[in-house]
Amino acid sequence: MPYVNIQITRGATREQKAELVKDTTDSLVRVLGKQPEHIHVVIQEIAEEDWGYAGLLTDEWKRQQSE
Repeated sequence: MPYVNIQITRGATREQKAELVKDTTDSLVRVLGKQPEHIHVVIQEIAEEDWGYAGLLTDEWKRQQSE
């Protein structure tokens, strides 16, 4: 029973999330021969101020990139 946890910063649309779930499921079916009904995909959205990147919180890093 594959379990996939995808963590992203907030902002993806419902359609984008559905595409992630479908593509991830299709990949596990194709590559590992798993049955779709045995695959679980969880998407966790995390606020940018709760995610660190390059030594900074992501919202701060993005701010610096736009300067």
